[in-house]
Amino acid sequence: MDCRPLVKIPYSKFSQKIHSKVKKDRTPICGTIELTFRCNMGCVHCYCLHDIKEKELSFKEISRLLDEIAASGCLWLLITGGEPLLRKDFLDIYGYAKNKGMIITLFTNATLVTDYIADYLREYPPFRIEVSIYGASKETHEKITGVPGSFKECLKGIDILRERKLPLSLKTMVMNLNFDEVRSMEKFAQDLGLSFRLDTGINPRLDGCKEPCKFRVLPSQVVELDFASYKRAQELRQFCEQFWGGTGSDNLYICGAGVNSFNIDPYGYLTVCEMSRAQSFSLLKNSFKEVWYDRVPEVLSRKCSSDYRCNSCELISLCGQCPGWGQLENSDPQKPVEYLCKVAHLRAEALGLIKPAVY
Repeated sequence: MDCRPLVKIPYSKFSQKIHSKVKKDRTPICGTIELTFRCNMGCVHCYCLHDIKEKELSFKEISRLLDEIAASGCLWLLITGGEPLLRKDFLDIYGYAKNKGMIITLFTNATLVTDYIADYLREYPPFRIEVSIYGASKETHEKITGVPGSFKECLKGIDILRERKLPLSLKTMVMNLNFDEVRSMEKFAQDLGLSFRLDTGINPRLDGCKEPCKFRVLPSQVVELDFASYKRAQELRQFCEQFWGGTGSDNLYICGAGVNSFNIDPYGYLTVCEMSRAQSFSLLKNSFKEVWYDRVPEVLSRKCSSDYRCNSCELISLCGQCPGWGQLENSDPQKPVEYLCKVAHLRAEALGLIKPAVY
């Protein structure tokens, strides 16, 4: 009997095809699990809480949750923290998730990567490992992490992962402490043959503390970075063309949060995303399936007030405004984040979509 030949398709096409099929059924195809909020760094911009007395999930509890989310359809899993490698049972957790057939991405600062851990990851490779760097120089990196020697340890971890030819990429959070070194960081990644991405979206801590916000770059600097790279500028333009105009929806949540993605914190609470934590549901008291299909829809069904202007704003695709960010920044999920508004208007001006404001 002749077998039909296998047809190879690009990963992006595979991913898009899967997501398009599961969206209407609310299959939780993408999940994030924060193994711990603890970290061996003290980064000035971090949104995590490090002084919570609540007990972290045990390996047994995490294993049960992994069983439940896999059975519910989770295929893509992000393992993050805090610093997930601080968990002594990290490899046990990682291996358990890997055996469930999940496509795993790992976020780490790389300072705790050892030969043993890297060898294990080479034997059972993740889809991607993303390492955060915060400067092209020791001085800048450690001004942000607050830990002497962290730059050297980060580079050592990167080298260990590269030696195993693991699927590694670098990223940075852009702030006023490292803005002048962004291009040098990008070149550093390119010289190593690694992809590089940046993020300018610094938000308040999960307890509402706005201390991290003082490290934001200016809105004009955000746009400068947008257009410093042809690729980033094109991606922004294409995204804007696809989603230009108001949403026409009266729903408060208009993104994919809680539709096909979820977030689980170190203590077993599920939220629709890592930003929106005002409503959380214990997975120690309820099954994942019960929370996902019975409780999360209550969050997604929330309507916005008649004076909520974001859903009708034609620039919403350029700002990143969301209920979670509004809650953290303004203690009100429906109050716009002015910083994001300024970024959106400057992006629209740079794209030629609106006329520059006259002050």
